[in-house]
Amino acid sequence: MKRQLSHLSAWLGLVVLVAVPAAPVAAAWEPTKPIELVIPAGTGGGADQMARLIAGIAAKHKLSPQPIIAVNKSGGAGAEGFLHVKGKKGDAYTIIITLSNLFTTPLHTGVPFNWKDLTPIARMALDQFILWVNAETPYKTAKEAIAAVKERADQAERDKKPELRMKMGGTGAAQEDQIITIQVEQAIPGVKFNYVPFKGGGEVCVNLVGKHVDTTVNNPIECVSHWKAGRVRPLAVFDTARIPEAEWKEIPTVKEALGVDLHYLMLRGFFGTPDMPKEAVDWYVGFLKKVYDTPDFQDYLKQGALKPAFAIGAEYVKWVEENEKLHRELMAKGGLLKN
Repeated sequence: MKRQLSHLSAWLGLVVLVAVPAAPVAAAWEPTKPIELVIPAGTGGGADQMARLIAGIAAKHKLSPQPIIAVNKSGGAGAEGFLHVKGKKGDAYTIIITLSNLFTTPLHTGVPFNWKDLTPIARMALDQFILWVNAETPYKTAKEAIAAVKERADQAERDKKPELRMKMGGTGAAQEDQIITIQVEQAIPGVKFNYVPFKGGGEVCVNLVGKHVDTTVNNPIECVSHWKAGRVRPLAVFDTARIPEAEWKEIPTVKEALGVDLHYLMLRGFFGTPDMPKEAVDWYVGFLKKVYDTPDFQDYLKQGALKPAFAIGAEYVKWVEENEKLHRELMAKGGLLKN
């Protein structure tokens, strides 16, 4: 009888084990509604081009189950975009592409924002800067262009007419372009520009083509189409080495061209909202790595002379921390910090 009860108990236990299903494995997070990609800069510039390219690549290669909607919020040198994202605490459906106004805008304006308010996701690339002139000017080298800048500055000083100085077009006041302009002025005696700010890099190059400014320090991607059309001329690159890509490698560095060691690279990266859920951050990291690895994005990096520089986690945060400090130093030296 005991043996029969033992068999019955074992059989009932087996029934229970079979009847109770295993706990389901939680599915990885993925977006279930459209993603807002904020661009804290104007249309046509480097950030705008990269953001819209990424949205297109995502759709083409089906890398996201939901569409990515790029939205420009450029007011206040990007403060509009940063504050918009800062105000969406915990939102998994808003990300922002960043450039160096991540540092320059709060340092110059005092707007209540710091990159630490956001959630770091990934760095995609580092962008170059080039000294450009209109192709119809006689300047074939940076030395010739800078000599003309000095001559005009001298004339403006003699005649007490500052408006006679050559115009340097750039993206925004107290942003990367103006920092570089001030560095050139401080490094080369006698050089003085009238800096003219515009809303975006695309607009800057259009104004160089239209001869409304005399020089610019645009990113390569912002002027490449006009260069290929013969409208503008690149004279020097602000980096420690020449751009390695075939069509760009003949452009000398500023040190080679002018004898002064000036170099500056700009962030092209992504952040999420404050306290973005970790599972969403993980999805965006994976998504952006897939985008980065596509032939489309790699071709874009080459065509636009951007430095490949994918980074996440501690590596990305360390770079951002170091560059916030660098921008504080550069802006203090240039008199651009908010008092």
